[in-house]
Amino acid sequence: MALDAPASSAVLPPQRTSKRPSARGPKLIAAIVLLVVASAASLAIGARPISMETLVQALTAFDPANGDHAVVASRIPRTIVGLLAGAALGLAGAAMQGVARNPLADPGILGVNSGAALAVVLGIFVFGVTNFTGYIWFAFLGAAVAAVLVYAIASLGRDGATPVKLALAGAALSAGMVSLLNAVLVSSQQTFDTFRFWQVGSVAGRGWDVIVPVLPFLAFGFILTLLTGKVLNSLSLGDDIARGLGQNVTLARALTALGVVVLCGAATAAAGPIGFIGLVIPHMVRSFTGPDYRWILPFSMMLAPVLLLSADILGRVILPPGEVQVGILTAVIGAPVFIWLVRRRKMAEL
Repeated sequence: MALDAPASSAVLPPQRTSKRPSARGPKLIAAIVLLVVASAASLAIGARPISMETLVQALTAFDPANGDHAVVASRIPRTIVGLLAGAALGLAGAAMQGVARNPLADPGILGVNSGAALAVVLGIFVFGVTNFTGYIWFAFLGAAVAAVLVYAIASLGRDGATPVKLALAGAALSAGMVSLLNAVLVSSQQTFDTFRFWQVGSVAGRGWDVIVPVLPFLAFGFILTLLTGKVLNSLSLGDDIARGLGQNVTLARALTALGVVVLCGAATAAAGPIGFIGLVIPHMVRSFTGPDYRWILPFSMMLAPVLLLSADILGRVILPPGEVQVGILTAVIGAPVFIWLVRRRKMAEL
């Protein structure tokens, strides 16, 4: 009982309490508004632009004979996939950074997305998987194996799994898995044809047959990961203090890792390996929420789809009549941020 007062002050140091809950309310509303605006823009902007009036009519009084309404209807699954994949990757990235105390953690950088992609390719090549239900299980398996391998490799040596070692291990393992993936694709034209449009990361061409199977997995991952906010706050103080506060550190990390693997596996199976979303958004969110993961997680979940949908919209209009896949644009946005983080030594740990 004597630890109650110090524990409270340890969990919420001055920099956490400086962000008053009342100040977060307008920001939460602003995040919701941005999400709605990005979703509307995703439905309206493309090779065939749709006016806002027509968009509202298509959503409220759909006319199958109206060509503009049909275009809006065709963009709805694409937008929903973008919302779900962006939310999953943003939330997973924030949780990964918290559980590893590593500002460089991201499903793409640490090789989780590459592991999922390699597993999907092997599923296509070895087992002849061609449907989404098969993709998702292989994606889960690959994401889990990659996460375990990266952490095990980074843990070797005297200092354990430091942030820089995790980033290097993830980059090295990701490069190796991509090389193996390409070797499989080169040796099988059929596998390449099945995989090539999925590989770069895209929300284009996805339909309800992708959305419906992935929803239960994403719902489980969202709920589990959002509930880890208090646990991640304790882990951010260090393992010893977290144990002193009554946390089961091993169980906390295992549950958080489970949520991350489910989110990354489902998002990668649905939209392909899209990188850097989980790196950029949590750092942006911390600039106005502070280090409290009870707020970082939901804000990351809401704002990551805004970035993904914005990149998708940009990809539709910069090279008409073709499109640039969203996975390419998120890499263009995220790579400079990653380099900046690596060069900032004071951000070596969270």
